[in-house]
Amino acid sequence: MSIDLNAKIPNNVNLHEDKKLQRALEHWLPNYLSWWDEVGPEGFQTSDIYLRTAVSVDSGGWAHFDHVKMPDYRWGIFLTPNDGNKTIQYGDHIGEKVWNDVPGEYRKELRRLIVTQADTEPASVEQQRLLGQTAPSLYDMRNLFQVNVEEGRHLWAMVYVLHKHFGKDGREEAEELLTRRSGHVDHPRILQTFNNPMTNWLDFFCFTMFTDRDGKYQLGALAESAFDPLARSCQFMLTEEAHHLFVGETGIRRIVKRTCELMKEVPDGDVTKVGGIPLEVLQKHINHWFSSSMDLFGGENSSNAATYFSSALKGRFNENDRKRHPNATALEEDYSYTTVDEKGYVKTVNIPLRRAMNAVLLDDYVTDCTRALDKWNRTLEKAGVDYRFYLPTTKFHRNVGIYAGQNYTPDGTQILSDAEYKRHCEEVWFPTKEDKEYIDSLMVSVTEPGKFANWIAPPTRGINAQPLDFEYVKFH
Repeated sequence: MSIDLNAKIPNNVNLHEDKKLQRALEHWLPNYLSWWDEVGPEGFQTSDIYLRTAVSVDSGGWAHFDHVKMPDYRWGIFLTPNDGNKTIQYGDHIGEKVWNDVPGEYRKELRRLIVTQADTEPASVEQQRLLGQTAPSLYDMRNLFQVNVEEGRHLWAMVYVLHKHFGKDGREEAEELLTRRSGHVDHPRILQTFNNPMTNWLDFFCFTMFTDRDGKYQLGALAESAFDPLARSCQFMLTEEAHHLFVGETGIRRIVKRTCELMKEVPDGDVTKVGGIPLEVLQKHINHWFSSSMDLFGGENSSNAATYFSSALKGRFNENDRKRHPNATALEEDYSYTTVDEKGYVKTVNIPLRRAMNAVLLDDYVTDCTRALDKWNRTLEKAGVDYRFYLPTTKFHRNVGIYAGQNYTPDGTQILSDAEYKRHCEEVWFPTKEDKEYIDSLMVSVTEPGKFANWIAPPTRGINAQPLDFEYVKFH
C-alpha cells in the first residue's frame, strides 16, 4: 500500500476519494496543531530533530530519517494492507468475515475501546512536555521527541477511525481528545496513570518501560479485533511502539550501568556523593510505575472483558498463536487466582476464562517485564554488585481489580494495617519527597553532541547507525 506523502494529511487510505471525511479531518488538523503548540514539547518547536517518519507500511524499510521541525512532522493515517479474505479467529463469530463497518450491536463497546486507547496518546505527550529542557544528552532528547511525535500520530490513527466510522459521535469524541488535559482537576485524562506528573527522566524511562509496555499489549489485543480498520491501525501502531519500549528498557539499563560504575568511586557505595542514582531509589520508581501500569489492564474478573472477547472486539495477545491459545472460543476453561475473603482467609477462586481476559493479558505483560528486569540484574551481576531488582506482586498497590484496597506487601506475603501500609508507601516502597528532590537536582540539560549527564551511561550505538556525537538536535 502506497502512502500519499504529499497530501495535507499523509495517508494510505485514499482519503482524497472521501471528500466529506477529508474535509472533517482537515478541519480537525488546525485544532490538533493548536493542541500540540499549547501542551506539546515546550521550547523546541523550531529545533530540527533527527526523526524517523513512516513512508511505507511494509515490514522492511518503512521509515525515513531526517532532521525536521516537530510541527512539520508528517503525522498521518497508516493502516496495514487489507486482506480481503481475512476471517474472525476467536470468540462467538469464528469463521465469519471481519467487519469493515461497525456492527450496530457493538457500536457502543467499540467506541469505548477506541476512545480509551486514543486518550492515552495525547496524555503522554502532555505528561512529558517539559522533559526536553533537562535531557541528559542530545541522543536522549531526540528519543523523547520521537516518542512524542509518534504518540501524536497514534492519536491520528484513532481519530481517523472515529471520524470515518462513528459519524457525529466520532467527531465529538475526536474534539474531546484535544480538550482533556493530563492532571487537570476538572477535565483529566480518562485513565489515572496518564494523569500522574512526570518531572524527571527516571520517571520517563520507567513510563516508557512499563506504561508504554501496557500500550503494547492493549494494541496487540486490539490488533486482533474483528473490526478490521481498528485492527489494521493498531498493527501499524505496534511497529512504531517498539521504539518507545526500547527507549525505556535501555534507558534504565544505562542508569544501572552508570550507577555500578559510580559505586566503585566511593568507599561506602553511596552514589549520591558523586551524583549517581541509588539502586534503591530506582527500585522505588519501578514499584510506582509498574503497580500503576498494572491497573491499566482493568479488573481481573470482568464482564466487559468477556463481552469484548465473545464479540471478537478484543482478543488475547498473539491470539492466532494456537500453541499459546489452543482454544479459540475460550469456553469450558477456567482461570484461577488467590484472594482474601471477608474473614481474612486466603482462598482460590475459579472464574470462566472469558471473564479473565484482562488477567491473561496482564500475565503476558508481567512475563515481558520480567524479561527486561532480568537484563538489568545481569548488568548488576556482571558489575559484581549484589543488589537485585524485583517486580512487585500483581497484588501490590492496586486501585483496580480484585486486589484493589488490599494492603499487600510488594512480595505479596502479608496484608498490613492501613496505618502500616501508608507508612511503608510513604517511607519505604515509593520515592520519598527527599528522593524526588534529589533526582530532580540531577536533571541538568546536556546539549553538547556526544556528551551525557553523569547519572547515565552512553548507549552502545546511535540511532540509524549514526555516531553518538551526531547532532541529533539542531537548535534555532
